[in-house]
Amino acid sequence: MVFLKGVSALSRLTSRVKQHSSLSNSVRWLQTQTSSDIDLHSQLKELIPEQQERLKKLRAEHGKVQLGTITVDMVIGGMRGMTGLLWETSLLDPDEGIRFRGLSIPECQKLLPAAKPDGEPLPEGLLWLLLTGKVPSKVQVDALSQELRDRAVVPDYVFKAIDALPVSAHPMTQFATGVMALQVQSEFQKAYEKGISKTKYWEPTYEDALSLIARVPLVASYVYRRMYKDGKFIPMDDSLDYGGNFSHMLGFSSPQMHELMRLYVTIHSDHEGGNVSAHTGHLVGSALSDPYLSFAAALNGLAGPLHGLANQEVLLWIKSVVDECGENISKDQLKNYVWKTLNSGKVVPGFGHGVLRKTDPRYMCQREFALKHLPDDPLFKLVSQLYEVVPPILTELGKVKNPWPNVDAHSGVLLNYFGLTEARYYTVLFGVSRSIGICSQLIWDRALGLPLERPKSVTMDWLENYCKKAKAA
Repeated sequence: MVFLKGVSALSRLTSRVKQHSSLSNSVRWLQTQTSSDIDLHSQLKELIPEQQERLKKLRAEHGKVQLGTITVDMVIGGMRGMTGLLWETSLLDPDEGIRFRGLSIPECQKLLPAAKPDGEPLPEGLLWLLLTGKVPSKVQVDALSQELRDRAVVPDYVFKAIDALPVSAHPMTQFATGVMALQVQSEFQKAYEKGISKTKYWEPTYEDALSLIARVPLVASYVYRRMYKDGKFIPMDDSLDYGGNFSHMLGFSSPQMHELMRLYVTIHSDHEGGNVSAHTGHLVGSALSDPYLSFAAALNGLAGPLHGLANQEVLLWIKSVVDECGENISKDQLKNYVWKTLNSGKVVPGFGHGVLRKTDPRYMCQREFALKHLPDDPLFKLVSQLYEVVPPILTELGKVKNPWPNVDAHSGVLLNYFGLTEARYYTVLFGVSRSIGICSQLIWDRALGLPLERPKSVTMDWLENYCKKAKAA
């Protein structure tokens, strides 16, 4: 562990628009950040009282307003279509896709500061946007980048906890273990044990959240280098931003790969609150579990094949197409392979979404990145063919509400092109990204005093009896 101590020691040395015209009127407090104040905590402290009063007024004036009806299908169908959760940082529209504080992905690409002219948005800028509802200046983003670098100190016992696992353990198992080990330093737990007013819960939550966001790239890159690069670890570069540093610590020095990681982290950061990982983070946090415990729980949900694990399944399936049919596959051959997959009882990974009813905007911005940086890559060409072939087949099948590609349909091909070929690791990248959205909302959960989540459950007997009575009435 000598090298690890060196990494920790090196880390310790570094320690220390106007409102967009197309935005919905519901995003009342989104504005371009022009203040010279570069302290995110101070900005948030000013905003919280206003939002607390806003929520109080909303509940007092409209608390009894019905938002819809609950059907038996919703109860036994995974609560799909049921409105039942407050999530401030983003909103998913079935047709438009995700909006971060009212901004679409193209708008974020246009408005958020980048590392270079016409570059991809810096994830730090999105973090500022999610927390404050304001588009930050480049100066503010640079200051936040430095703060995150200062917080990025991982104790040796975290690495030792990971090392206690077999190298063959799934990357998400190792990653979640590392996050749990980080919990030892939770400021919220310390404050709660000492006694703290409920009105102050958000402050130690903020400290934990920003420290967690800062540290997870080190833990994630440690897992990657341990599994795939003979344990040859790369320390953080104090000159790089969040996405660039993550790429660097994984072992990729290409400026294009750094840009890809900035885009990847930004678009994967948040997707409203109903998905498994986001909801899990909120649910566990509602018990006043600190951000480390809440995020570790969220990661275990993300690791499921129906959620974050899907991104690795896409690349593996695409490579299976190439293995059987070759790179220069015709459209008819591809159609036959898709039908073969479906007829075997499997799904075509990367297509469909629980909420979206059109092509995922996260897919489209990755496609634009590919057209710019790797237009002739054979796997990218295959992804483009799938975009033409799969939706009509799924529509013909008649069993899916959304036949269009989602974010997972494209990310693996981009990562593979720049040398990150280990598909089994891809969900860890997703996890690092999701820390930004989940932790931002956890801060607002505590700031707004949101209560313990406790929905009512029923049995099949109860449902049958209720329906009989409803029919008789």
